[in-house]
Amino acid sequence: MLYPDVLGEAFRRTGAKLGYPVSSQEAAALGASVPEWPAFDDSEEALHRIKKHYQQIILSNVHRNGFAASNRRLGVDFDAILTAEDIGSYKPNPANFDALIARAKEMGHSGRLLHVAQSLFHDHAPAQRAGLPGVWINRRHDKPGWGATPDPRANIRPDLQFPTLIALATAVDQAFAESD
Repeated sequence: MLYPDVLGEAFRRTGAKLGYPVSSQEAAALGASVPEWPAFDDSEEALHRIKKHYQQIILSNVHRNGFAASNRRLGVDFDAILTAEDIGSYKPNPANFDALIARAKEMGHSGRLLHVAQSLFHDHAPAQRAGLPGVWINRRHDKPGWGATPDPRANIRPDLQFPTLIALATAVDQAFAESD
């Protein structure tokens, strides 16, 4: 299923479970809204800064059109983009991380990946199982709970942690400045 259809179905099921039926039109409107979703405020600047030092591969749970619309706002020239539509599954499915590793290998970066993500459940748990080091963008560092993502139900220990993507970009800039 494409991401808009998954969202619509999840919306219908959630509404039914809570006793608030969701119409087909409402479900379709939510699914169609994906291209309008904003990025985090720091994403555009941070991704551009990190891009000065590293190649970037996106591994996204959205569909091609949804990501393309988001990326028009970011304006980042990613080195590769892998969507759930391309892979045929959604994170945390291991197939997504297998596809990421295969694409990096095709690009000549075998064994040289650093997975950067927010969700411990969708990203860090399967990335660790795939043997990838990781940086957790812990946007909820000052809030309890998991927010919109499920509890990972595992002892996940990313290699590094930053409260925002811009904080990671600053650390990358500093590390390169020190090595000059």
